[in-house]
Amino acid sequence: MSNKQTIEQLTKALLENIGENPDREGLIKTPTRVAKAWEFISRGYNQNIDDIINGAIFNEDAKDMVIVRDIEFFSLCEHHLLPFFGKAHVGYIPNGKVIGLSKIPRIIDMYSRRLQVQERLTHQIADAIKAVLEPKGVAMVMEGRHMCMQMRGVEKQNSLASTSAMSGQFKKSAETRSEFLSIINRRSD
Repeated sequence: MSNKQTIEQLTKALLENIGENPDREGLIKTPTRVAKAWEFISRGYNQNIDDIINGAIFNEDAKDMVIVRDIEFFSLCEHHLLPFFGKAHVGYIPNGKVIGLSKIPRIIDMYSRRLQVQERLTHQIADAIKAVLEPKGVAMVMEGRHMCMQMRGVEKQNSLASTSAMSGQFKKSAETRSEFLSIINRRSD
């Protein structure tokens, strides 16, 4: 039996166990749709960093901070299988190499499309960028809204979780860290 078929069977059983009729018109194709959705939202398990980067690391004499901010991310809480989503902000200080800017959101997607906790996700992304670039420092901030807190449990709709990972110059220098935080907190209109 394929993964898709297994997920379809599990979804049908779930529908039955919550008191639904999986043969009802609106639910007949739901198990197939759910299997396809899970294939998409968990695709990070089938990706690797080398394929994501695809050779887009370039020798460059740039010495100033590179920041990509407000990168949307979507993930699933591993504790409740409910979504959490928000924005990620990444900065690094080159040490002779830069990465194609589109690769940073792709790295975020690769790790986000796995069952996660935001704390680990933040460090996985920062560590991956650190490993492939060997920069003078990496800064990572993630701000997420967690459905496990908003639609169940404490039901706090306006809560926002922030996590960070800092290394190298960002960890050593308050001035460098402050510059990064100042830039990511600017709002463009």
